Amino acid sequence: MHGKDMKEYFIQNAKEFVGETVTLKGWAYNVRKGGKIWFLLLRDGTGIMQCVVTKFDADEASFGIKTQITQESSVIVTGEVKEEPRSPGGYEMLVHSMELVAVADDYPISKKEHGTSYLMDNRHLWLRSKRQHAIIRIRHTIVKAIRDYFDDRDFTLVDTPIFQKAATEGTATLFETEYFGEKAYLTQSGQLYGEAGAAAFGKIYCFGPTFRAEKSNTRRHLTEFWMVEPEMAYYDLDMNMDVAEDFVFYIVSQVLEHRRAELETLERDISKLESIQKPFPRVSYTDAVQILNDNGVEFKWGDDFGGGDETIISSQFDSPVMVHRYPSAIKAFYMKRDPENDKQAMALDMLAPEGYGEIIGGSQREDDIDALVSRIKADGATEEDYSWYLDLRRYGSFPHSGFGLGVERVVSWLCGLQHIRETIPFPRTITRLNP
Repeated sequence: MHGKDMKEYFIQNAKEFVGETVTLKGWAYNVRKGGKIWFLLLRDGTGIMQCVVTKFDADEASFGIKTQITQESSVIVTGEVKEEPRSPGGYEMLVHSMELVAVADDYPISKKEHGTSYLMDNRHLWLRSKRQHAIIRIRHTIVKAIRDYFDDRDFTLVDTPIFQKAATEGTATLFETEYFGEKAYLTQSGQLYGEAGAAAFGKIYCFGPTFRAEKSNTRRHLTEFWMVEPEMAYYDLDMNMDVAEDFVFYIVSQVLEHRRAELETLERDISKLESIQKPFPRVSYTDAVQILNDNGVEFKWGDDFGGGDETIISSQFDSPVMVHRYPSAIKAFYMKRDPENDKQAMALDMLAPEGYGEIIGGSQREDDIDALVSRIKADGATEEDYSWYLDLRRYGSFPHSGFGLGVERVVSWLCGLQHIRETIPFPRTITRLNP
């Protein structure tokens, strides 16, 4: 068969071809060998199906493959699909024929317990496990939800550069590289370029990898992570928080709708995700400080929250909480100051419940060029460093707001993971550059 006549079968769609004789292509997840019957757990990337091989139904050569097949050997299997509630996924195949494509060497990740370091050294193989498979499928749905949300609401995707000339989030966490005789840095954020996009298109988002050279080895930090950053013309802080709230609620709803099986594989307490409701609570930084003091933490107004502080604040609520109006002294130069209190920036952070910390950071942007120039100089930079960015204020300045959502932080929260390293196929930390 060719072209439109060609039909591929995948385990995740088994319900559609019950009673049919089909061909599946995949790998041996597990093998149980007997005398006149043996069982193959076949995985094809979409799911796992039990394949039953007997002397009566399979040809002699196919039945004899049991003497050669090993874990993760690649195989092509043809047989009749039947409903079987006791089998993984509720279906099984009665095998008629089998082709052994390649015999795998002794698989380094066996059923016995392995330490995390060993598993991370073999990350390229660990991805094949049920747990990692579930996490990456949930990540896929989160990424799709992100794109769908903005695409369906008239946002324009504006791709921003990886190589950048100046810092967005402070110079202490920049990865520096040589760029044809000049210094360049791997992007910390696409935000400044996103602001240029908002001036051109009104509502935009950028989505891609970002890099922070933070010498932090906590369960919440990666040196390379993915971030989506919407930027919206004529939006103030409150409107910005409205979008952030609706956006995160949409992501949660999509994961609950499409990935319940994967959440169950991870033994995630789904009820905690189902309890999330809009509107999300909103508290000022000042009120958040009071929450900490009321819970026995000696926290001084003006300091930045640590991971433990965020956990205490977020634990007061069942849904994500938005903390707004932070001290301006601890926030970036581009954040607009509160017209009613210059000591406060019109900033917001969204903290996920259950101790997962910040998943969104954003603000209303400073639209006054004189204020921007003053803060750039205070940071030790020059107008020349940000000349193009200042042009956005010279040629039609306007009120605007935006935020950044860290994909890996959201994956970690929704999957209920203890460490962020499992949220991305190949994590980069201060101690890991391979595989």
